[in-house]
Amino acid sequence: MGNVRWSMALSVIIATGAVTLVCLTLYTAFFGVFPDGIQRSAHLLLVMVLVFVTALQRTLDPDFGTQHRLTRIISTLWIIFALIGTAVATGHQLFNFDAINDRYGSITQYEILFGAILVIVLFDACRRTIGWPIVLLAGMFLLYGLLGAYLPDPLGHRGYSLKRVASQVYLGGGGIFGTPLGVSATFVTGVVVLGALLEKTGAGQVLMDFATAMTGRMRGGPAKAAVVGSSLMGMISGTAVANVLTTGPISIPLMRKSGYRKEAAGAIEAVASTGGQLMPPVMGAAAFIMAEFTETSYLVIAKAAFLPAVIFYAVLLAMVHFEAAKRNIPILRDADSVTDWGSILKHSYLLLPLPVFVSMLLNGYSIMLSSFWAIVASVLVSYLDKATALSPRRMVETCITAAHAVIPVAVACAAAGVIIGIITLTGVGLKFSTLVVALSGGSLPLALVLTMLTCLILGMGLPTAAAYILVATLVAPALVDLGVSLLAAHLFVLYSAMLSSITPPVALAAYAAASIAQGNPLKIAVLACQFGMAAFAVPYFFVYDPAILGLDVTWVQIIMSFVTAIVGGICASAAMMGHFTGRLNIIERLVFGVIAILFMNSDWRIDLVAFVLLGVIGFWTARRANPLAETENKPGSNPGDTIHMGDIK
Repeated sequence: MGNVRWSMALSVIIATGAVTLVCLTLYTAFFGVFPDGIQRSAHLLLVMVLVFVTALQRTLDPDFGTQHRLTRIISTLWIIFALIGTAVATGHQLFNFDAINDRYGSITQYEILFGAILVIVLFDACRRTIGWPIVLLAGMFLLYGLLGAYLPDPLGHRGYSLKRVASQVYLGGGGIFGTPLGVSATFVTGVVVLGALLEKTGAGQVLMDFATAMTGRMRGGPAKAAVVGSSLMGMISGTAVANVLTTGPISIPLMRKSGYRKEAAGAIEAVASTGGQLMPPVMGAAAFIMAEFTETSYLVIAKAAFLPAVIFYAVLLAMVHFEAAKRNIPILRDADSVTDWGSILKHSYLLLPLPVFVSMLLNGYSIMLSSFWAIVASVLVSYLDKATALSPRRMVETCITAAHAVIPVAVACAAAGVIIGIITLTGVGLKFSTLVVALSGGSLPLALVLTMLTCLILGMGLPTAAAYILVATLVAPALVDLGVSLLAAHLFVLYSAMLSSITPPVALAAYAAASIAQGNPLKIAVLACQFGMAAFAVPYFFVYDPAILGLDVTWVQIIMSFVTAIVGGICASAAMMGHFTGRLNIIERLVFGVIAILFMNSDWRIDLVAFVLLGVIGFWTARRANPLAETENKPGSNPGDTIHMGDIK
C-alpha cells in the first residue's frame, strides 16, 4: 500500500510539472519570453524533473526489481541524487542569472562541480528517453574537448582545461543552455501543445478519415491513405515516431488486410511518417532550429520546404502505386477502407486551429503567438460538441501528453548544446567542413554524397532535431563553401538527417512501425530504405535546381522545376521498383534511372531531352505491357477491377 500511495503522489507531481511547463510556455507566448538564462533553465528544470519523477514512479512499480531489492534501492537513490543535482545546477542558473552574466563567463570552482553534475544527469535523462547514441556522441565530443591536444592534425587542437570546457558547456548561451534548448523552450513546446490538443479533440482522426476516404477506392488504397494521412498528420505532429504511433494503428492493419506483407506495411508507414517532419505549417522541431541557425524567418523556411515536401510524398505515392501494381494488390470495397464524407464534414470544425495558425504566420505574427491563439481556438471549438469538449481532466491529460512529447526534444537539444559548445570551442566544425571539401576534390556531386552519408551516420538513433543540429554545424558549411545557397544547404542536411529515421541499423521510425506491424524491425528498416530510395534523391533536385524552393524566381520557373522534379522522382521510383505500366527489365530500369538523373538540373534543354526519352520508353513499356487476351477475364487483372473481401484467398 505504501508504494501505491507514493505512486499516486508522484502522479500528482508529474501532472503538476506538465501543467506548469505548458502554462509557462503559454504565458511567455502571450506576454513575452524571459531572459534566455531564465527561460531555458526553467524549461530544462521542469523537463528533467518530469524525466526523473517518472523514472522514480517506475522504480516503485511492484514489477520493477522484485527479485533484486538492491537494484531497486540503488536506482531510487540515484534518481533522488539526479533530482537534487538537477534542481541545484539549473536552479543556480535560474536564480543567479544576473550575477553569472556580470562575470562574462568566468567560472567558479563550485560551478565546475555544478556543470559536471548537470552533464551527468542530463546524459542519464537522454539514456532514459532517447537511448544511448546521443549520450555516446556527446561524450565523445566532451573527451575531444579535453584530450584533443593529443590527436594528430588536422583534428587536433591546442587543448582545453576542465575549467574552460565546463565554462563553455555550463555557463552562457553556447552550451547546454544554448540556442537549441532555447528553441525547445519557446517555439517547440507551443507547437507540441497545439498538436496534443488537436489529437485530444479528434482533429487527427478527422485528417486520417479524410486520407482514407480519398484513397479507399484506389489500388493499394490503404497504403496511399498512410502516405496522405502521415503528410496531413505532419501538420500537427512533426516527429516521425509520433506520426507512426498515431497513423500506424489505423493504416498498417488496413494495408495488411488489403494484401501487403507486414514488413512492407510497416516500411511504408515508417517512410510516410518520416516525411511528415517536412510538411508545413508545423513541420518538426528542426525547422524552428533552422530558423535560428540561418537567421531566416520560419515562414520563409516553411514556404521553401512546401514544394520539396509535396515532391517527397508524390514520389512515395508512386513507389506505393508501383508496389501495388507489381503485386496485383486488389481494390477493396470495404467499410473499413472507405469513410463517409458526411462524418468528415461534420467534424471538420476541429481543424479550425490550423488555418488560425497559418493565417497568423502569414500576417507576420511570431510562431509563439500564432501557436497560442491556435491553442485558444482548439480549446474553444472543442466545446461545439459534447463528445469533444475539453473538461479540466482532459486538459490535464493533454498537458501530460504534450510534456512527454516535449521531453525527448528538450533533452536532445540540451545534449546537442554540449556538442555545439565543444565544436565552437575547438573549431572542429570548420576542420570537418574543410575535410569534406578536400575529400570531394571540390566536386559538388561527390560533396553532396559525402554529406548525405555523414548525415545518415551521425543521425542514427537521434531525433531529427538533434541530428540536424549536429550536421548543420559540421557539414552544412562545406556545401555553402561549394556554392550552395545557405537555405538549400541546410534543407539538404535536414532531409538527410531526417532520413536517418529509416536507415539501418538504428531506424527509430522503422522500429516504431515494427511494434505495430509485428514484423522484423531490421527487415522493415531495409524495406523502408527501398520505398524511400527515390525520396533520397529529392534533396539533390533542389540543390541543383533551387527554383523548387521558390526563392527569388518567377512562377514559371517554380512550376517547371516542380513538375520536372516530380516526374524525375517518379522515374526514379519506376527504376527502383522495376515497374511502370508493367514490369521492367534491367535495361528499362537503367533508362528510367538515367532519365531521373537528367531531370536533376535547371537547364530546360536537358529537361526536354529527358521528356523525349520518357515518352519513348513510356510508349514502349505501355505497348509491351498490354494485357493478353487470356488474362483479360481474370479477376484483378485489370487495374480498374474491384475485388471484394470475399474474393481474397
